[in-house]
Amino acid sequence: MKIIDSHLHFSNINSFKETALNLSNVNYSSTGLKEEFQKSHVIIGIGMGLTEKEIGGFPDLNSDNPMDLDLEEKIPDNLVYCLGINPQKLNDEELSKIEKRIKNSKVVGLKIYPGYYPYYVWDKIYDPIYKLASSYKIPVVIHGGDPYSSKALVKYSHPIHIDELAVSHRNINFVIAHFGNPWIMSAAEVIYKNSNVYTDLSGLLVGNQNDIEAFKNDQYFIQHIQRGITFIKVIPNWYEKFLFGTDWPLVPIKNYVELIKSLFDEKFYDYIFYKNALKVFPRLNSFFK
Repeated sequence: MKIIDSHLHFSNINSFKETALNLSNVNYSSTGLKEEFQKSHVIIGIGMGLTEKEIGGFPDLNSDNPMDLDLEEKIPDNLVYCLGINPQKLNDEELSKIEKRIKNSKVVGLKIYPGYYPYYVWDKIYDPIYKLASSYKIPVVIHGGDPYSSKALVKYSHPIHIDELAVSHRNINFVIAHFGNPWIMSAAEVIYKNSNVYTDLSGLLVGNQNDIEAFKNDQYFIQHIQRGITFIKVIPNWYEKFLFGTDWPLVPIKNYVELIKSLFDEKFYDYIFYKNALKVFPRLNSFFK
């Protein structure tokens, strides 16, 4: 089975390095990513642009736009990316830089980080970003749910706010990252209601192989996720709303694949692990011609 990892990281972020070393037991490098892709049959991954200028600075309010993948000098060939956006610095010069970079074929979308940055997704500060997404017909991935930083403000990352955004920008596809966890049902309502809203299943937990197995066998954890899935099942082709993602290096990919498989019937795997990403991120298709 071919797999596209729709949400991972390849940035020089200290908290990611510490998690890889101490929690997930992941080799956070291009070599480590290549090995995990091979073991898991992942043919391409989508990295989420994110930078910090100082160690421990994430979220870094001073990061330049666009935020990129900067773990190593060379980005792996089978890694494309969403440009990360720092709303604090959306002046004309940086907007010009973002637009120039959008024209790079490896850029497949944009990524915003509500919660990490203190703005709701519908704040006018993001209007230029949505204008670019509309003009270039690329999706916007939105951090949803619990932020991986004690400095963040969770009120901004609640997925319910994406409803207002989706209604006012019907021509843009939005992806709620992490299924909005822990607000799974709120995310499910927004996804169910809006034809232009999808979700990736990345980052539902952080940990190593043993941690994933423990959660996989925890009925309350599984029910927590499946309630949201079941709610969305009332719409036609509901399985097209879900994209596989890991949030690597926060989890090992192979074990996380097995966790997500356990949530769905096998007949939907081809959509969730592969086809849906090609639909939501149309620029991906050029890599398979």
